Amino acid sequence: MKLPGWIILFDRGLTHVTAEYSLREDGGVRVLNRGYSAKESKWKEAEGKAYFVNHPNQGFLKVSFFGPFYGSYVILELDQQNYSYALVCGPDKSYLWFLARNPRLDEEIKKHLTAKAAASGFDISKFIYVQHE
Repeated sequence: MKLPGWIILFDRGLTHVTAEYSLREDGGVRVLNRGYSAKESKWKEAEGKAYFVNHPNQGFLKVSFFGPFYGSYVILELDQQNYSYALVCGPDKSYLWFLARNPRLDEEIKKHLTAKAAASGFDISKFIYVQHE
């Protein structure tokens, strides 16, 4: 599943950012983040691995891009009908991602996710939206 990403630390200074998720043979999830750096005129990528903390049907994972160090990956909201978007946060209020299958997130969905983020205590004035054009 390939998803355009918003508000990812990896994204800073990058455009056309995607996050691709696939199952690993060990039951985990392969995570591949990619984005284009116009400043360096090249694509950058970071590969990580994630594992479900409790149950595979619960949106709570631990993810690592740097060896043995893991961080929380918590799905706050998910389009359970079409899996077209998700709202995901890290271990605290300093990381938040809007993920969507389409690089142009519908304005109503964007407003809904932004309101959900604000109600959950995130500072929405600090949002960084990645360019996909």
